[in-house]
Amino acid sequence: MEKINGTIIQYFEWYMDCNQNLWNIIKNDANNLAHMGYTAVWLPPAYKGIGGKSEVGYGVYDVYDLGEFNQKGTVKTKYGSKDEYINCISELKKNNIQSYADIVLNHKMGADKIQTIPACKVEWNNHNSNNSTEEFVKVATKFTFPARHHKYSTFEWNWTHFDGIDYNEATKENAIFKFKDKTWDESVDEENGNYDYLIGADLDFSNKQVVNECKNWGEWYLDITNIDGFRLDAVKHIGSEFYKDWIKYLRETTNKQLFTVGEYWNGDIEKLHKYITETEGEISLFDVPLHYNLYAASKDENYDLSKILDHTLVKENPCKAVTFVDNHDTQPGQSLESFVEDWFKTSAYSLILLRNEGYPCVFYGDYKGIPHNDIKAVNGINKLMLLRKNKAYGEQYDYFDNNNFIGWTRRGTKEHKNSGLAVVISNAGYGEKRMYIGEEFANKVFIDCIGNCKEEVIVDNDGCANFKVMEKSVSVWIKK
Repeated sequence: MEKINGTIIQYFEWYMDCNQNLWNIIKNDANNLAHMGYTAVWLPPAYKGIGGKSEVGYGVYDVYDLGEFNQKGTVKTKYGSKDEYINCISELKKNNIQSYADIVLNHKMGADKIQTIPACKVEWNNHNSNNSTEEFVKVATKFTFPARHHKYSTFEWNWTHFDGIDYNEATKENAIFKFKDKTWDESVDEENGNYDYLIGADLDFSNKQVVNECKNWGEWYLDITNIDGFRLDAVKHIGSEFYKDWIKYLRETTNKQLFTVGEYWNGDIEKLHKYITETEGEISLFDVPLHYNLYAASKDENYDLSKILDHTLVKENPCKAVTFVDNHDTQPGQSLESFVEDWFKTSAYSLILLRNEGYPCVFYGDYKGIPHNDIKAVNGINKLMLLRKNKAYGEQYDYFDNNNFIGWTRRGTKEHKNSGLAVVISNAGYGEKRMYIGEEFANKVFIDCIGNCKEEVIVDNDGCANFKVMEKSVSVWIKK
């Protein structure tokens, strides 16, 4: 069987109403996903969170409860039960699709007991600056998981396993409280002075018990779920050496490749390079700078398209770049809202799906729509996926030489029969680009399979043709 281009789908969005049945929905969609050309699914966090059956997954309570124990008012998580999760992963495997688990180790929420401990407040915008003397605070830091009865792990969490929290139960005050004798992790993002603290009870990764428990849990998780890789949440808030060591350890103990991508949310490419260096290349990163370029291009009609890949990970370190257009955090109403405008969405997806660099990730909200905001699925996204699977191969020739019209061609390969294509994007009016696609296509007729341009194009003897594009759109030309 010929090898196809790898593509991830993020199979959830923030407001998804899946009736505690997502694992079964994905299982039933596995065959169709394989047909479309998806090779991996990013599954949402599978463990019990503070929000019970409405918890999206980032308010983590018990990482050993994959929808098995009656905790936080529900046995199943928002997405289903432990058995359904495992069966879903198994069905994806049968369809040659990998499963990536969303891992949230930065913080815990919804503790079982309150503890009274000494702490001092730090400033919101400068976590290195204490703005109070030491005081006794009541904090939600004792996790005993009574409903689980120590099944899978006897580890119980207390305040010594954390370095801070953002709420004093005694005074009902919202502030960042750093615990006595604790220091924030080093090698984290420098925003707010030191961005170790994000939310909830913040894990202290300088504590050996915490590190060992996270390693033990990782081994257990891999053993019980048979997952193929990880999406790591909020990596800029955790000392870089922790995840570097954690993933190395799990790869060695399981002898699995475990593809791993981190969410380092920063539009500054230098910050991403620094993290990749600090983690010794063990972890890929989402190409946040590219997302912001796509967003900017969709908001500004005068955007210079020739620079759309500048200062991005996919251009500067493509082997470590997971490219995406949008995700659950950038969708409308969410914390990092920066949703690419509808008119540019198909063009944006052609930029991540039809080129030879990067490992693209399609967002569920673009694949199926977001009913909560009355947003429809992206026009032509299934067509682009099939083009990626069947046509987007071979040598690439770039024509990023005009502010308003850019394009590229892929020459195709013998291995992928009838492969090869030409792409032209416009953010202005009608245009055309003369591009080389290869002498082997001389006198062949090409059509725009997106359907925006109706007339056909014939390749000249020199392997070039004038590939057309309609205003503010994309055209993808393939052999008729």
